[in-house]
Amino acid sequence: MFRPAEGPIRLDVGRRYLGFDLGSKTIGLALSDAGHRIASPYQTLPRRKFSQDAAELQKIVTKEAVGALVLGLPVNMDGTEGPRCQATRAFARNLAQLIPLPVALWDERLSTVAVQRMMTEEADLSRARRAELVDKLAAGYILQSYLDWLAQQPA
Repeated sequence: MFRPAEGPIRLDVGRRYLGFDLGSKTIGLALSDAGHRIASPYQTLPRRKFSQDAAELQKIVTKEAVGALVLGLPVNMDGTEGPRCQATRAFARNLAQLIPLPVALWDERLSTVAVQRMMTEEADLSRARRAELVDKLAAGYILQSYLDWLAQQPA
């Protein structure tokens, strides 16, 4: 698993993590509980202009007492970084200028695949319903893997 260069981002109890699955058309969001144990799918936002996306995200950050952001980093299967990683890093840099919170970039390899498999095999959801849910569920998967990793790190 990819580990943030800055090390674990620890929040006080009560502050929450907001996880992202950043796509070209949508942004899937997930929110941790206040105790940092469970990630829950939160919302899927349609992508618009960056300023509009950032304004909507700022509202969520304020409303939900978010203290840190966890963005899925779409690393290639061989561990290299391609154009999607560069776009995600640029999004994170631009967002950090408007929302001054710590940002962790987390390896999201196979998160969407795992979520799609779960939805078809276990939940037996229709194709339309899967398309509607996949981004926020992938964000939940990304954030949960970060929370699980965080729980294993020395305090």
